[in-house]
Amino acid sequence: MLVLALVSGSLFGWGKTGHRVTGQIAENHLSAKAKKAIQELLAGESLAEAANWADEIRSDPAWKKSDPLHYVNIPDGVSYDDAKKSPAGDVITALRQTEATLRNKRAPKQQRVEALKFFLHFAGDLHQPLHAGKADDLGGNRVSVRWFRGGESTNLHTVWDSSLIDQEQLSFSEWARFLDRASEAQVKEWQAASYTDWMEESRRALPQVYDFPRDLPLSYPYVYRSMPLVKQRLLQAGVRIAGVLNRIFQ
Repeated sequence: MLVLALVSGSLFGWGKTGHRVTGQIAENHLSAKAKKAIQELLAGESLAEAANWADEIRSDPAWKKSDPLHYVNIPDGVSYDDAKKSPAGDVITALRQTEATLRNKRAPKQQRVEALKFFLHFAGDLHQPLHAGKADDLGGNRVSVRWFRGGESTNLHTVWDSSLIDQEQLSFSEWARFLDRASEAQVKEWQAASYTDWMEESRRALPQVYDFPRDLPLSYPYVYRSMPLVKQRLLQAGVRIAGVLNRIFQ
């Protein structure tokens, strides 16, 4: 059974910096046609600027319905296609729907603008492993941890959304500049993957995410082991966002 549940205020995929990183990397890989179409839709706003809109609007009761669209929880051993779907939707259905709206040239412009901003954000969300996490702990939200000795008490989801990225003390533009070195072969391979492929990659990363002693704070050893995965997922998200947008606006 697919379970969708929300802990208020704590299910944000990557933090603001992480989403801006994916937006900037995506912009770096846009075709000329896609860049022009996106500039017209966003009135000159960059993808990095637009990347956090889908989280910001969650404070508006009118957009509360979008909460379940940021993630998906599937039991071990069950494929997405075989899982029972929630009528509230999930991140996979949201990506498919927003892509369809962007492809529909007859859709009102405001709908396409919102679809673009949602797509940009949801694609980043799905690359954060805990947004395809376990239903029983709400994607790590119920896993209490301490961030460094003497540090704040938090949860595993927040660590992966923000704490690991913030630990590097880099701006989003520095992150994007340092990360955006994918080879042509990597770009081609990553952009050929489907939304469910993105999800399965996140699910396969979960054993690493949960690999830490429960009686000790998360500190430098965990950061050291986790950072290569964080960097890979941010880069893949940006490259793949560009790949989908280039196909839509070709």
